[in-house]
Amino acid sequence: MPSPVLITGASQRVGLAIAENLLTNNYPVIVTYRTHKASIERLEKAGAVAICADFSTDDGILRCIEAVKSHTTSLRAVIHNASSWDSEKHSKDYAALFDAMMQIHAKAPYLMNMGLKSLLTTTEEKTDIIHITDFVQDIGSEKHLAYAASKAALHNLTLSFAQMLAPDVKVNTIAPALLMFNEGDDEAYKQKALAKSLMQSEPGAQAAVDAVNYLLNASYVTGETLQVNGGRHLKFN
Repeated sequence: MPSPVLITGASQRVGLAIAENLLTNNYPVIVTYRTHKASIERLEKAGAVAICADFSTDDGILRCIEAVKSHTTSLRAVIHNASSWDSEKHSKDYAALFDAMMQIHAKAPYLMNMGLKSLLTTTEEKTDIIHITDFVQDIGSEKHLAYAASKAALHNLTLSFAQMLAPDVKVNTIAPALLMFNEGDDEAYKQKALAKSLMQSEPGAQAAVDAVNYLLNASYVTGETLQVNGGRHLKFN
């Protein structure tokens, strides 16, 4: 039986698409979720193991690590997708906002990588850690300062874990820009967002799925960032 892939935050959007694609391709899958949704039942029916996990506390992270270990003694990959999109506009408690962003985007992956590294090095095959960050890790964001800083911290962990876990584990970053709009986004916002990239399109979650599949099959890539931004880095508006 192949070792499973662990995906955090897989109840919706990109995480859900990655989980469904891996299941379709006969990977055993373990997913974490914070809020139970119908999508989790769908994943379980397809064969996934689902773990309810709250990464807002250290205890929640540590309980998740132990839960994963109770289901498997080895992992093919860990994909850190769990994320929170919050901004200074919607939270004036800046200290709490900064701590929350760092907790879910940096501390949780850090503790999970440390706690699960033995499961990634139990077989002779190359295994993977994939950190899903954001385009803003390199340019910052005037509207999401704490969020951008936490995603930059996560990418820095890519560089450190790639060195620590080589040559057994490949560790890489996927840094997307716009992939999918949210419900309620108005047309003016959509057009402004689309204009930021050269491709000027909403690629959907499949763009992230393709990036994950590439990294899982890339035998000689570690410590890298795979930009999935439609050429946004070449535009300056």
